[in-house]
Amino acid sequence: MDNGASSYRRFLDGDRNSFTELVTEYWDGLTLYLSSFTDSITEAEEFAEEVFLKLYADRPQFSEKSSFKTWLYAIGRNTVLNMLRKRRKAHETPLDDFYDVSDREDIERNHIHDENKKLLYNAMESLHADYRQILYLVYFENFGVAETAEIMHKSERQIYNLLYRAKASLKKTLEKEGFEYEVL
Repeated sequence: MDNGASSYRRFLDGDRNSFTELVTEYWDGLTLYLSSFTDSITEAEEFAEEVFLKLYADRPQFSEKSSFKTWLYAIGRNTVLNMLRKRRKAHETPLDDFYDVSDREDIERNHIHDENKKLLYNAMESLHADYRQILYLVYFENFGVAETAEIMHKSERQIYNLLYRAKASLKKTLEKEGFEYEVL
């Protein structure tokens, strides 16, 4: 598959099964990325549902200026920010504040296979949201600087600076936890 673009084109041409392929392919990664905006995996899943609902109902045109995945994650980011902005205006309290749902580990286990990535992801939990987002996009989803800049609505220079600060903060966090680096 060419990063989802062909499935999305087939969906736009009327093949509803190709939309299921998109959801299956991108659900876990998009949900984990969107969880960097909130402390609740359930809320991140609601955001992901909203993103896929937008794709299904609005059928925005994919211009192919970037990869499909970059385009999808940018839509996800914009959707989350809009929903959070509306929520702040309405002073809405998410239902997740009233109960604890611990299904985050299931999604993580299915999506994060490498043990080093698991360690990194757990350490990232304590970082600032922008740091978590950039580290997730670059190291978990393997986006380049240009794609990350497009998703986060920042310049490439800002991405380089943010990535540098995020890695320094992560290193400090890992060292506090007693992580020891191997000497090569």
